[in-house]
Amino acid sequence: MSTKALEVSGLSKRFGEAEALRDLGFDLPIGASLALVGPDGAGKTTTIRLLAGLLAPDAGEVKVFGSAPRSVQAKARMGYLSQRFSLYADLSIDENISFFAEIHGLDHFEARRDRLLEMTRLAPFRRRAAGKLSGGMKQKLALACALVHEPELLLLDEPTTGVDPISRREFWAILAELLANGMSLVVATPYLDEAERCSEVGLMNSGSFLAFGSPADLKDSLPFVVLELPCAETRKTAALLEGLPELAGMQTFGDRLALLVREEEAGRRAISARLGQAGLPVDELRVAPATLENVFIHAVSGTGTAQPRKEKSET
Repeated sequence: MSTKALEVSGLSKRFGEAEALRDLGFDLPIGASLALVGPDGAGKTTTIRLLAGLLAPDAGEVKVFGSAPRSVQAKARMGYLSQRFSLYADLSIDENISFFAEIHGLDHFEARRDRLLEMTRLAPFRRRAAGKLSGGMKQKLALACALVHEPELLLLDEPTTGVDPISRREFWAILAELLANGMSLVVATPYLDEAERCSEVGLMNSGSFLAFGSPADLKDSLPFVVLELPCAETRKTAALLEGLPELAGMQTFGDRLALLVREEEAGRRAISARLGQAGLPVDELRVAPATLENVFIHAVSGTGTAQPRKEKSET
């Protein structure tokens, strides 16, 4: 019996001249969760589809609980939720779940369907046509259909993109319950706050990992101190600080700058001196904990690549 939900080695995939994945490798222990994070075109969807057996790799290997992803054994233990809503719009919630149960050859699935409807809070709407559901409800229905055969590994491709914040929070509450019950999870997401909820994170760009590890380990790996500078004119302030030798990086977040320095005191002095010379006194310059966003932007700095999204905190 394998102790790994997934074993991936040397995974590569091309589409014509475009290299979608390059020598990707990782293991996922049973019961663990992995977030694949990166901008559009990073290779997240291709990875999920290769793990699900929907694509064949050009090189490398995937094992799902020790079996090939296209094997009967692996398919019985996997659930998959695609990036786009792919259920039947003219069928009701009940009918969609029943259809997927029958595809998996399940008998007497009614009790399981009722539990899923309660878990996803869709029970009051079970006779409503899927095409008339909100975006968040559609995603929860798709999740219920992916869970009807009780998989041990769940693969999700950007399940909450375009979903309202409340539905997104409810969706992740369901995933947390599944993880607590021992399910393994791989989720592709552009949202860094979702990645924080997982035990492992793979920061992806241009078909490969920039970094891989737990959220805490990734943040600890940043070899700089982050100094946070609130400022009314971030663009002007950033231009003034450009080229400062003590700065290893500079990132803009709304009305503040995150300034990455190699040594805190030397960085403080240099920043204050440069801005003071321009008539901009520094009233506040505080050390801030490193974030996954700091790690990601630093990792791709100089490549001109877009960054993943970080939602505003929900209250």
